Amino acid sequence: MKKISSVFWITLSIVLAAVIFGIAAPSSFEELTENIQAMITSTFGWYYLILVTVIVLFCIFLIFSPVGAIKLGKPDDKPDFKKSTWFAMLFSAGMGIGLVFWGAAEPLSHYLNPPLAEGGTNAAQKEAMRYVFFHWGIHAWGIYAMVALVLAYFKFRKNEPGLVSATLKPLFGSKMDGGFGKVIDVLAVFATVVGVATTLGFGAAQINGGLSYLTGVPNNFAVQFIIIIVVTILFMISASTGLGKGIKYLSNTNMVLAVGLFALMFFIGPTILILNMFTDSVGGYIQNLIQMSFRIAPLNEEHRTWINDWTIFYWAWWISWSPFVGIFIARVSRGRTIREFMMVVLLLPSVVSFLWFTTFGISSIGVQKSGNIDLSPLPTEQILFAVFSEYPGSVILSIVAIALISTFFITSADSATFVLGMQTTYGSLTPPNRVKMIWGIAQSAIALVLLYSGGLQALQNILVIAALPFSFIMCLMMLSLYRSLAKEKKELGLYLKPKPRKNKRAEQKTREF
Repeated sequence: MKKISSVFWITLSIVLAAVIFGIAAPSSFEELTENIQAMITSTFGWYYLILVTVIVLFCIFLIFSPVGAIKLGKPDDKPDFKKSTWFAMLFSAGMGIGLVFWGAAEPLSHYLNPPLAEGGTNAAQKEAMRYVFFHWGIHAWGIYAMVALVLAYFKFRKNEPGLVSATLKPLFGSKMDGGFGKVIDVLAVFATVVGVATTLGFGAAQINGGLSYLTGVPNNFAVQFIIIIVVTILFMISASTGLGKGIKYLSNTNMVLAVGLFALMFFIGPTILILNMFTDSVGGYIQNLIQMSFRIAPLNEEHRTWINDWTIFYWAWWISWSPFVGIFIARVSRGRTIREFMMVVLLLPSVVSFLWFTTFGISSIGVQKSGNIDLSPLPTEQILFAVFSEYPGSVILSIVAIALISTFFITSADSATFVLGMQTTYGSLTPPNRVKMIWGIAQSAIALVLLYSGGLQALQNILVIAALPFSFIMCLMMLSLYRSLAKEKKELGLYLKPKPRKNKRAEQKTREF
């Protein structure tokens, strides 16, 4: 265990302390974290809105800047994965299980309780889709893309360790090798552990909810315990096979199942309405993007509460997940140019998310409008399966959905053990299996303990709280990248300018000579 850094032991101690607090006094733990989270969203809402918008603008700037031609690696480096596998891996780690969990539930929630319109109206339906696009679109992926790009650039271009702290060396130099750097890495690892443990808990709850709705299996801790144990065994087997096998195959399986479920729902559901709403919602999203990006409702308490509960919460949530998702995306992106990286990571997952939410969201709203069943009282994890029950082929849809949740579940946990292994072994690109196994067991144990004690909500609150200090680190990461790219642009200026056209005759003579 010589390769394990002190970041491992420090982070593990902090996580265990939080878990023990959650077990000993779950109500107090949840109340304390909820109060801190509420204070942060109320006080720093304006900051989150400005920061995330700046991040998106910075990403767009890199696409059109001459530095977009710079490769994430050496000039002759080739991508480690073909484009389809690369996209499947980054998408599975970044959004996968969230789309299944919220695909039908979030548009329905906004339809019933919209930010501005009257609930249950056509205006509310259009507004619901517009804000879902906003929360899961380029702003979310801009956060992931920026963190991932910085990490990939300094790792593969500058030969720095694959650590968040290493990306700040252009600003702070050797100080990043000391205590300050460890604090930054501990925060990144802590956010990853807490985020994945929360996802394991919610994933187990949704699989249990689906089985309960379909077969009458009890929806309780005992069933969720079995689910997590089975998933833990599977993702640890996958983790032991390495990045090029387990995660690669799982990610491709995820995409096949996701495309299959999407296609079934698209053709079984209200297909023409889905296409019309997708087109209309994309237009509404583009037209209102600037207004939504800065909407804080300072003079309307009711509207401000909605923004805090959704927009500010989501921005904090994506920031808190960015160390995990960013490090993983960086690891699988060697050999891509900055321009290619940004265009794919920023735009392609956003479009897929728009299509997914339109298909499942419009279907759930249609079920609610029909009056055959009231979806609003159902737990979030059961809404998707209740929607399926109102369409032909509901059993097939539900089976595919449970399989998809399970594979996304395994992929996220597998990806997390790899990232945690990297971050706690001095940035190693091939962390030892024993380190990944320790983190895998720790994540599952934390999820089980908090499911048992009812502390998942508190853990989710902690994740959002951790986003505030990490957001300051993100600002420094952008500044560090900009400084390094500006320096490299001067050094490689001749290669970034368009090459002058040569006279064909002169070129032919040169070749003959």
